[in-house]
Amino acid sequence: MFTADDDALHLHLAGEEWWFTETSWFAFHNIEHHLGGWFYSMFRPNIGTVAGGAWLWDDTAHLPWEVPYSANYTALQLPIDLDLRDAQLPNGVSIKVEEPTMVYRLGYDDPGRFTADLRFEGAMAPRALATGASTFGHASHFDQLGHMTGSIELHGRTIDIDCWSMRDRTWGRRPENRPRQAAYVTGAGVEGQGFLAVTNARDGKDRIAYGFVNRGGEPITIADGERTVQRNGETGWIETMRIDAVDVNGDAFAAIGTATNRIIINRHTFIDVNSVIHWHTLEGATGDWWGEDQDMWPMHRWSAARRSLDWGVPS
Repeated sequence: MFTADDDALHLHLAGEEWWFTETSWFAFHNIEHHLGGWFYSMFRPNIGTVAGGAWLWDDTAHLPWEVPYSANYTALQLPIDLDLRDAQLPNGVSIKVEEPTMVYRLGYDDPGRFTADLRFEGAMAPRALATGASTFGHASHFDQLGHMTGSIELHGRTIDIDCWSMRDRTWGRRPENRPRQAAYVTGAGVEGQGFLAVTNARDGKDRIAYGFVNRGGEPITIADGERTVQRNGETGWIETMRIDAVDVNGDAFAAIGTATNRIIINRHTFIDVNSVIHWHTLEGATGDWWGEDQDMWPMHRWSAARRSLDWGVPS
């Protein structure tokens, strides 16, 4: 269970582990402006740092130094008395709990470039990671679909935000040399319907290691499934994608989507090619859903694929 205490930092669990890490992530988008956005903060209390910040990207650029906004700090000083339930972080992100575990007021402060006043309201309780087989390993990890509303100001232009999206919270050991090829795929529609699929690329397939489907009501765990992508042969960018899954009740779910934009986020020894996805075809659910695909690759594997133009799944 994710309780009100889990909205705060878990300093009592950090011990002396150098790589003890906590993260707080919120995603949002604006379809009219072809815009995707992140607030992501990473805390390492035993070395006293907070990293991350905010990203805003659209369909005009994918490099972080060319997108509309990118601020990815590495090692800012973690305030000694920080309370994550009501925090103004040195990376520009602010978080205030309005209703424990469910409702959060979010902000960002970089006047003249990017400011934000947003509100995330959970459409379901935070859902615990159910297996150690995913890319998150055995860390404590929770995901939550919700409704993001409010507005941002980007280079003097006000943009309204009203979307269904995902957030997550993680704490545990997270060394920087841990990544393997994986994906974190989301989709959501009205009233909090949606899905999450966390995949591992190995043995020639991209299998779902963990996930859930919410067709309205309680989320149902995915028992098995696969992510299939079509890539641009030159760049490796995902152009279209299909998720096929079966939940623990034996009901099938499938989603077919198209990437509408992307940003490359360099995260120590791996890259995350993050795309906003329009899920235009659903099987086993209804609606028109939007979400993200975080296409995560170890740096050396992406380099080899780009040089050989072999984008296949590892055997």
